[in-house]
Amino acid sequence: MKIYITRHGETEWNKELRMQGWKNSNLTEKGIEDAKSLGKHLKNIDFDLIYSSPLKRALDTAKYIRGMKNTKIVINENFKEMNFGLWEGMNEEELTKQYPKEYETFIQKPQFFKPFGGETFTELVKRIEKGLYDVIDNNINTDNILIVAHAVVIKAIMKIVKGYGIEKFWSLPFIRGTSITVLEVENRNIKILLEGDTSHVL
Repeated sequence: MKIYITRHGETEWNKELRMQGWKNSNLTEKGIEDAKSLGKHLKNIDFDLIYSSPLKRALDTAKYIRGMKNTKIVINENFKEMNFGLWEGMNEEELTKQYPKEYETFIQKPQFFKPFGGETFTELVKRIEKGLYDVIDNNINTDNILIVAHAVVIKAIMKIVKGYGIEKFWSLPFIRGTSITVLEVENRNIKILLEGDTSHVL
């Protein structure tokens, strides 16, 4: 089985460099066009299912990628973005002024980060791991799956696949909007075939 993983397209809050988390921000025109471009890029792949985060920016991206095909889109709550609690909607300047020590811990020592009403990285990774292995275990005889999720979610998946500790979380490559990562799965063994490809983005 191959699992294709992508991040939602650019949103208004992405442009403003704001923390999104569980709050939503609509796709920009660029975000929509990039999602459509990814759909064209993947048009020759017959996906058995598309799994999407329930958040609107991800679900909209999934629909643009699917295009005119009738592939079923399954909502998976485990693929929601990290819950940033009180930080959602804030930008880096606001965070460094209001929560300087906590934001430094978030970036430099994520394993010790304690959120303000959100999730720890340990809680996040546990949730994502459940989501990933549920997809694998429920689709043993499936050829191609697409997951549409979020930057921190995809970093968590790659952390799991690469066997990294949480302390190395931010050392993982940046996840660009509509970038595509491909995993090959056999008997729960996961191999990375492609990571963060953006060749389709205009």
